[in-house]
Amino acid sequence: MLGPVLAGLAGTLAPAFGVMPALGGTTPGLAPWQALFDWPGLPRAVALSLGVGFAATALSLALVILICAGWAGTRPFGVIERLLSPLLSVPHAAAAFGLAFLIAPSGWIARALSPWATGWDRPPDLLILQDPAGLSLIFGLVTKEVPFLLLMTLAALTQTRPGPSLRIAQALGYARVTGWLKTVFPPVYRQIRLPVYAVLAFSMSVVDVAIILGPNTPPTLAVQVVRWMNDPDLGLRFQAAAGAVLQLGLVLTGLALWRLMELAVARIGRAWIASGARGRASAEHALRIAALILGATAALAVIAGLACQAIWSLAGLWQFPDLLPDGLTLRNWQRFGPRLSGPALETGTIAACSTCLALLLTLACLEAEHRHGLRPATRALWLLYIPLIVPQVAFLAGFQTFSISAGIDGGRVAVILAHLVFVLPYVFLALADPWRAWDRNQDTIARALGAGPDRVLWAVRLPMLLRPVLTAAAVGFAVSVGQYLPTLLVGAGRVPTLTTEAVALASGGDRRVIGVYALAQMAAAFAPFALAVLLPRLLWRNRKGLLDG
Repeated sequence: MLGPVLAGLAGTLAPAFGVMPALGGTTPGLAPWQALFDWPGLPRAVALSLGVGFAATALSLALVILICAGWAGTRPFGVIERLLSPLLSVPHAAAAFGLAFLIAPSGWIARALSPWATGWDRPPDLLILQDPAGLSLIFGLVTKEVPFLLLMTLAALTQTRPGPSLRIAQALGYARVTGWLKTVFPPVYRQIRLPVYAVLAFSMSVVDVAIILGPNTPPTLAVQVVRWMNDPDLGLRFQAAAGAVLQLGLVLTGLALWRLMELAVARIGRAWIASGARGRASAEHALRIAALILGATAALAVIAGLACQAIWSLAGLWQFPDLLPDGLTLRNWQRFGPRLSGPALETGTIAACSTCLALLLTLACLEAEHRHGLRPATRALWLLYIPLIVPQVAFLAGFQTFSISAGIDGGRVAVILAHLVFVLPYVFLALADPWRAWDRNQDTIARALGAGPDRVLWAVRLPMLLRPVLTAAAVGFAVSVGQYLPTLLVGAGRVPTLTTEAVALASGGDRRVIGVYALAQMAAAFAPFALAVLLPRLLWRNRKGLLDG
């Protein structure tokens, strides 16, 4: 993980200080920084990046904590979990397009309320999408980060075993939410600190979602840096590199501020715990209901947005304020479908190759850990999270320079390697816990029957863990499908995928073609998960003991 990131950072730092011989930059200087600071939109772009990142992260974390505190272990919690978990695989761009179709002035919500509730017979002149404050961008990020943080929190809960602590707290008279926050939340947060940092870094530097939902006059800093990188004027590459370094510094500053907030909240929390406040039942009931409603809203917003995309991809004439189109037709798919074959094939090839490489590396690492009796290196998790915490714009431009020097620039191989950097952490995190939780008595029995380590791996362990392995592969495939910036920058715009094509359509107004591409992108991400569910059932239909492996 360190190699590509450090190489990319080195390739970004040099042009940020004027050194890029290919463009005539041979003398170090501060001219790129001067040009960056002369851009009038810089203060606003920096404020947007910080504000959106902190707001989206804080809201997502607060919602997840309230859902777990109020409903963990109950039937409604299981419903929310089943609603939110599949949404983790939805690519960010597809989810953003769905939300745009939902909340736009001519979107599904406005249509459902018009004209009977609003009196509108035409779309209102309201700046909802791409609003200057970035509210729609924050909403879009929250709906995607809540499922991720919820799954990370559920994994942490299995390690902290909150049941006894919560029962003791309730026996001492503490209300459910108060008891959970005082006894369960502190150890759980220690487990999910790195995922929270990753969410903060991503929210501050996201590009594809910001292009679709975020403001553009000026945009967030990361979006503006990408614009400079893709500008025909190659001289702007120096300014873009300086902006990328500033984005890195901005994220590091954001993480430092978040850490200071953690320390402040911890001090306040210790005083609150020592106070012995039990919590009021009426207030906690309102919090529980609000958390349930907001969690369901986040899930249903994405689901409704995806449904709206599906309808737009089949829509004929659909005038405002009609809730549904006059008719459904396959004309849009017949018209734009043939254009999908190339990007779809490219998307599948890149995702399959990067996922297979990530799966092989993960299996080799975990099997070596098992064979040599190594303890899981929890501190090494920082290595996995480095590509998720370091802003993509901060090192992908340098990674592109590195790939040019290696002679693999602008091609599929370079894009596969770039995707691998982001796919590997998710594959490892998805597979590590099930792999380590495998009953080692099975290994002892197989070895006693004369099987060697390799045969135990291939004939016993992998068949028993087929479902977790396929699920980890599906997660990696979905992550690769959703990668926009690595494909755009490292591929030099010459490797078209469903994601890059869909985001490129964001500037257009044809919702039908956007619906077709976004739906194809979503299908590409969902297909491996369907395979991960069905394949074990087909292979082990006569071996029920392996179905839950």
